[in-house]
Amino acid sequence: MVNGNPGSGLQLRSLIKAGGELELSLAKVDIPDPGPDEILIRIEASPINPSDLGLLLGAADMTTAKAAAGPAVTATVPQQFMRAMAGRVDQSMPVGNEGAGTVVAAGSDPAAQALLGKLVAGIGGAMYAQYRTLKAADVLPLPPGATAADGASCFVNPLTALGMVATMRAEGHTALVHTAAASNLGQMLNKICLQDGVPLVNIVRSREQAHILTDIGATHVVDSTSPTFLDDLTKALVATGATLAFDAIGGGKLAGQILGAMEVAINQRATVYSRYGSSVHKQVYIYGGLDTSPTVLARSYGMAWGLGGWLLTPFLMKIGPAEGQKLRERVAAELKTTFASHYTAEISLIEALQPEIIAAYNRRATGEKYLINPNKGLG
Repeated sequence: MVNGNPGSGLQLRSLIKAGGELELSLAKVDIPDPGPDEILIRIEASPINPSDLGLLLGAADMTTAKAAAGPAVTATVPQQFMRAMAGRVDQSMPVGNEGAGTVVAAGSDPAAQALLGKLVAGIGGAMYAQYRTLKAADVLPLPPGATAADGASCFVNPLTALGMVATMRAEGHTALVHTAAASNLGQMLNKICLQDGVPLVNIVRSREQAHILTDIGATHVVDSTSPTFLDDLTKALVATGATLAFDAIGGGKLAGQILGAMEVAINQRATVYSRYGSSVHKQVYIYGGLDTSPTVLARSYGMAWGLGGWLLTPFLMKIGPAEGQKLRERVAAELKTTFASHYTAEISLIEALQPEIIAAYNRRATGEKYLINPNKGLG
């Protein structure tokens, strides 16, 4: 090891072969010395987010997963899904959007040198690895008393939740709707909205999920499995005036049901009838794909509506570095309160390749979130 750089380290890789097989393995990769404005981070915590699973597992049928030498694991990708995987076939891809760890080497620039020995969080891919090089300007130094686990999830979910509220304000809406709302991200969004006085309608899929949110102060929680769901949703929309929704489900009827309920709620306050529907714009942004079936729209909500996609990275590019830094500073200030994350288990890189553990973190169950420590058990 020279100046804190071990020279090489293990990295988790995902490969989809042309023959229709997924292979997850650990690769030993060279680690160059950081450039003048760069730092080398010993990664100690990196979460498994739904967005990570999309790259990690692709379209593989994980019920076919089996352990292989290496260590590695393989699984079959059904042929009907191979076309969607065409852009990554036969490319060994690093995985892991975000993570946190200790800076063990730094470039010559003063800003980089100042981070030596500090605990920082970063985003940029390839985080399921023992070491990761990033630009010093792109990381977030963690506050005193914070651990790597505290900071591991301080980018994707917190900035997404803050981005939803910022998008609401920028587009002239005054309240929000959020689906899959009992998730880690959904709980963060609730805390933000409570602090900032933003009315929020939470859509969940069980009574148990509803309790998770009401226990942290949520006012409007509706269960999509209830026989009175549409009536309950409409009442919540009348109470809040929400005309913007962020949908993590993606497929099925839910996005259309939200738009329809928004229209009904608006018309309950209308004084003039229009055969073209209300003139109030209603918007749903799909930002996830928990349901991969087609999105079904039964257009019963006039002509003033929109359905689109929303992702964090384009949002951050749109608002620019200065506004993005303000959001990051808020995350750092509220890391152990508003933006606290809780994990079901901490696993090593080797454990992340075990079929039974893959089955557990691939369930994407509410209240279950797994954390990879790439240096656990590896020295």
